[in-house]
Amino acid sequence: MAKERLSAKERKRIVALLKKFTTAFGPSSFEDDIRKLFKEEVKDIADEVKICGLGSIIARKSGTNETPRIMIAGHMDEVGFMVRGITKQGYIKFNTIGGWWGHVLLGQKVLIRTRDGKEIVGVIGAKAPHILTPDERKKVIEPDKMFIDIGSYEGYNAPEKLGVKPGDPIVPLSEFYELGDGKMLMSKAWDNRIGVATAIEVIRALKGDEHPNTVFAVGTTQEEVGLRGAGTSAFEVKPDIAFAVDVTIAADTPGSEDTDFAEKCGKGPSISVMDASLLPNPRLRDFVISVAEEEGILYQLGSLTRGGTDGGMIARTRSGVPTLTISVATRYIHSHNSILHLDDFINLVRLLVATIKKLDGKALEKIRNG
Repeated sequence: MAKERLSAKERKRIVALLKKFTTAFGPSSFEDDIRKLFKEEVKDIADEVKICGLGSIIARKSGTNETPRIMIAGHMDEVGFMVRGITKQGYIKFNTIGGWWGHVLLGQKVLIRTRDGKEIVGVIGAKAPHILTPDERKKVIEPDKMFIDIGSYEGYNAPEKLGVKPGDPIVPLSEFYELGDGKMLMSKAWDNRIGVATAIEVIRALKGDEHPNTVFAVGTTQEEVGLRGAGTSAFEVKPDIAFAVDVTIAADTPGSEDTDFAEKCGKGPSISVMDASLLPNPRLRDFVISVAEEEGILYQLGSLTRGGTDGGMIARTRSGVPTLTISVATRYIHSHNSILHLDDFINLVRLLVATIKKLDGKALEKIRNG
């Protein structure tokens, strides 16, 4: 199947867009910076932009018909942390925001943002391995046993002096890199700035083109803590069809049990057949697969028994919405540094654009009623 070839100029633009979004600060409930970036990107391509009560941003792109109303959702938030308290010695205890595994935290840099906008660098520490008991060495250290060090010492309580308080948000501090031949991109927060970028790029690609529907590109809030913004924004949009765009596990690294058949980087976007939050509408799933095959767009089929997406919440909004999750295979999700393939993003945008152009009233009727 064919792959999209980009001009050097277009590739540079897209990589710059992805870098801007992934390196931005935005854990759950603190998505303000991402929302501002989203609004800036769609200001010249959307017909209307709204902010819902929980902070999700909704950009409408009108086609030749009011319906079907198609929602493309990517959540703006990333997994992060929040200041829980400060010890007398000046070390910061923290709560996790979203799912974290202790193995990936120790020794990693973080960025704390205070209420007055000051950004403070720290490192995650714990009891030194040299003084752990043999039994302790065998266990994963839980986050509540860890702390953040921002430079305190005897007589100097750094958090107190720098204005750090309980409730301040924290994100991983990582850099953006183009690896290998430049197509493998490494950064924090691919989960789920890749979905946000997809929603934006789809309506950008539709600018000036006819499509028999109305498209809503949505950046949702608080996905990592319960799919919350997806529910409120879907209630606002009232979609007839919805696509949740997210990341999924890449099974192309050593030790992956499903490597023979699960998703791999560079093999196209993953069309989900199920996850823990959603059994997709099978006719919508097959419609998208048929579009991919007709257009010669690379795709993969994916299945997860644990983990969910905004799709699970959108599908049960109002009287129910035919919904499908489409993802980009990503290595090392929920860590400081995740890796994905640029071509998978490009093909995902192509697939959604081609699908939207075919989603008219007749297609909707068939998807809903068979």
